[in-house]
Amino acid sequence: MPRRIVSVTAVMLALAAGATYAAAGGLLLGPASTAKTRAFKGYYDGHKDTFLVTDVSNKAQATALKANYAAAIGRVRGAPAQYFVRGTAAKGQLSVFGSEPGESDYNPLWEEFFVTWKTGVTPVLLVKDDQIKSLAKAKNVTLKDAHIVLNAPITKVVK
Repeated sequence: MPRRIVSVTAVMLALAAGATYAAAGGLLLGPASTAKTRAFKGYYDGHKDTFLVTDVSNKAQATALKANYAAAIGRVRGAPAQYFVRGTAAKGQLSVFGSEPGESDYNPLWEEFFVTWKTGVTPVLLVKDDQIKSLAKAKNVTLKDAHIVLNAPITKVVK
């Protein structure tokens, strides 16, 4: 009888391990835990998304953001844009994403662009990447490629 209990227990443990393996997408990640981390808000198409900043290709910015310095991600090309307003800005201005989860070009790496309002132009709240591109075309703002790549996954989309 004890041998049968051991066999049944072994089978049950194997099934549980298999279910855990399948639930984790086939990866053995180790035990899960909850960790506190800083989260930020940014706009995409008029709504706010939540994102994390984990890695930055610029050492000074990584230090300032308390993120990992990862020079290698700075060589990535074709990442979507994340826009940051420098200088004068409208009240409530946040960064603006060029994509989000569910879009065909989304990935957690972002090419950082600085947006600056031209002198004499009254800033408005920027909430869409197309809005920024249109304002740049009309010469109301300037765009500057910072040549910095962020690893900043969007963790929550609220529409």
